[in-house]
Amino acid sequence: MRALRGATTLDEDSAEQMTERVVALFEELFDRNTIDHDDLVSVILTATPDLVSMFPATAARVFGLGDVPLICAQELRIEGSTPRCVRVLIHLDTDRPRNELHHVYLEGARNLRDDLPA
Repeated sequence: MRALRGATTLDEDSAEQMTERVVALFEELFDRNTIDHDDLVSVILTATPDLVSMFPATAARVFGLGDVPLICAQELRIEGSTPRCVRVLIHLDTDRPRNELHHVYLEGARNLRDDLPA
């Protein structure tokens, strides 16, 4: 089992943009890592306190993850942190080494973790 990280930001707190950005994040994570749906074990999604229009897990279900265990949590309110940010931690069943996993950071989240392999 391995864990895969990703994040994105929204320009506005709306259900439409939450869906658009979270779906785009999952599309990129799946494409860059050749993830098969059946490889997924569970997914944790977090949102910053300024996102209240929709649960990120609802957007993940739009992507097709309705049968995968999903949970949402709120990020800590830290001064100077990236606003309107959704983060994801995917647990997947794979034998691939960690250094072959491609974490994905989109939109305003691109610089959150520049220490991780792209």
